[in-house]
Amino acid sequence: MSTQGSLINKFLKFFLIPLFFLVSSTNVQAFDFSDWDLILKKYIKSGLVEGVSINTVAYGELMKDPIFHRLVNNLKISPLSRLTTKDEKLAFWINVYNIFAVKVVTDNYPLSSIKDVGGLFKSVWKIRAGTVNRKEYSLGEIEHGILRKIGDPRIHSAIVCASISCPDLSIEVYKSEKIDYQLDLQMRKFLANPNKGMRIEDNKPLKIFLSPIFDWFADDFESRGGVLNFIKPYVLPEYKSALNNLEYSILYMDYNWSINGS
Repeated sequence: MSTQGSLINKFLKFFLIPLFFLVSSTNVQAFDFSDWDLILKKYIKSGLVEGVSINTVAYGELMKDPIFHRLVNNLKISPLSRLTTKDEKLAFWINVYNIFAVKVVTDNYPLSSIKDVGGLFKSVWKIRAGTVNRKEYSLGEIEHGILRKIGDPRIHSAIVCASISCPDLSIEVYKSEKIDYQLDLQMRKFLANPNKGMRIEDNKPLKIFLSPIFDWFADDFESRGGVLNFIKPYVLPEYKSALNNLEYSILYMDYNWSINGS
């Protein structure tokens, strides 16, 4: 082999090949949620349940789909070391929470409410819902121990506890590269639903009704100026003035824990 050929081989070996692996590794996603995307698009449809407009979930059909079982099994061995940014962690754990909430329902199907799962001494939020990277997690651990600690209160419009009064389950997976847009969209959609997120009653006395989620997790919004200041950019245009009007009383809707599907 010529000296020139030898130099070329050395260049390929010591520069291009390592560069290939470096580029490849940066493009690897933390987890491939394409199966979840298929599930969402196949089993979610808009509907009216108990007078509330929601995205309904066909749990009875979904539970038989081998793609869902493959998804759950793949999560069991998914490494968490690839989650390096805040956006990656947000997208990953929101998807996982929603998958495991669906799994809790299908594991116990049929049922009227997710709160029927569990028992007197251990609520559904504390039972093991699923496994990630060979570690079992409850819904409560994911919500309170991981997602809330990230410090973005918009998660409360994205994680869905399989109930009518929850925010709607999105028909697309959350992705790190568009998570900011997706969370803004979810918050707007939630607040635009008068039976779940927010509604105004202009009859005297003036009232603003909000989802109790904003009451339960009020502390999460304090660093953003409080609930009312936080939601102003997301509410319907005709509601913005009401939020600035001290004549309106703030009340909270009843929460409907019935299953968001069948």
